[in-house]
Amino acid sequence: MMVTMTKLDHYYYHFLLLVSIFLHLATPTISIGVNYGTKGSDLPPPTQVANFLKTQTIIGSVKIFDTNPELLRAFADTGIAVTVTVGNGDIPVLANINNARRWVAYNIAPFHPQTRINRVVVGNEIMATANKAWISNLLPAMRTLHTALLLAGIRDVQVTTPHSLGILSISEPPSAGQFRRGFDRVIFAPMLQFLREIKSPFMVNPYPYFSYSPSMANYCLFKRSRGVHDRYTGITYTNMYDAMLDAIYSAMKKLGYGDVNIVVGETGWPSLCDPGQPACSVENAAWFNGNLVRRSRQGRGTPLMPNRRFETFLFSLFNENLKPGPTAERNWGLFRPDFSPVYDIGILRNTQGGGGGVRPRPRPTPGAGKKWCVPRPDASDEALQANINYVCTQGVDCRAIQPGGACFNPNNVRSHASYLMNSYYQAHGAHDFNCDFARTGLLTTINPSHGSCRYA
Repeated sequence: MMVTMTKLDHYYYHFLLLVSIFLHLATPTISIGVNYGTKGSDLPPPTQVANFLKTQTIIGSVKIFDTNPELLRAFADTGIAVTVTVGNGDIPVLANINNARRWVAYNIAPFHPQTRINRVVVGNEIMATANKAWISNLLPAMRTLHTALLLAGIRDVQVTTPHSLGILSISEPPSAGQFRRGFDRVIFAPMLQFLREIKSPFMVNPYPYFSYSPSMANYCLFKRSRGVHDRYTGITYTNMYDAMLDAIYSAMKKLGYGDVNIVVGETGWPSLCDPGQPACSVENAAWFNGNLVRRSRQGRGTPLMPNRRFETFLFSLFNENLKPGPTAERNWGLFRPDFSPVYDIGILRNTQGGGGGVRPRPRPTPGAGKKWCVPRPDASDEALQANINYVCTQGVDCRAIQPGGACFNPNNVRSHASYLMNSYYQAHGAHDFNCDFARTGLLTTINPSHGSCRYA
């Protein structure tokens, strides 16, 4: 039976359409995600991580560095978008469509859409590896994986690949940004054409941290500075992050692909370095990442892309104690394994943390409300074990950290000490001096409870 619309129906339909468009435009969106690495011996179970992100933070997306089934199952029915990664060594094999179809059938189809996998990234910073087999097969693998997803009936999963800023031969001034000669027309022009066709973003990993110098500290950290002037556009850049993104945009635009969206796959700042490295501190990490959160809330673009929102994945979710290399490599985390924040950047729900350059507040002011006692970031495991031994001889119930107890997981010294130090502090009147523990404790206004482990 044919149904016709009256003139009144047409007016009503267009009214609802306008209302829906208005609501879509008026509703602020938070486009902050986080990289979830797992190179740690003391990390909490993935199910606890997924629940924590869903219930305690404003983070709406995660990027993982593999297709670990345990992680993918943990995020089922959470609504959190998950970006998964193809291993670098798998790229040549996946250039074959039959292999790509098997990969999708094993790694995506069993979990999607219960787990909201929304993107597959092929490799990680492949152009920086100088591996000819990986580089030559990168775009073919991206194409076959996209085709394999469509053949599996999966049409809402994007395909892209992340790049370091080493893909640029010129990055200063930003308007002169240019891809490396030899890669521009052979690699990036066809890749950008493909991304345009499938409506997927170009992913980059801008890290002002790696360009840090004492003379450029404020420029790297979103702090007040004289800035850097672009003589071709007349724009004075007040921070390096904007300059990096605009240099990428300029390189894309020179090839005719300035319309392709940009996603920031990684960026961040470590909170602890080896001695003699002034770039790293809790304050600097909080200031840099806090400003990224604030910019996301405000929907700020860059001087050359003023109206764009950039989905941004902070690096990283946890400090990871098994990562090799210098101390900084193990201290990029926003959270410790017990879910206590390394610093406050305004991503926790129901807290006063505002982000936008918020400085860490290890000791709240008197009268600020409820307080909990937790270990200091620099407290050693030996000192924290001594705190556990002491508290358990002072009449405090320590059964919660025993196997099967509500606070046994994560099973590590810092997590157990955190629960018991707070128990001792609360049991003895919540006086500030009862959280000293030979200068290994500090007070926080952020409730460190997690999962079924409830702090007094």
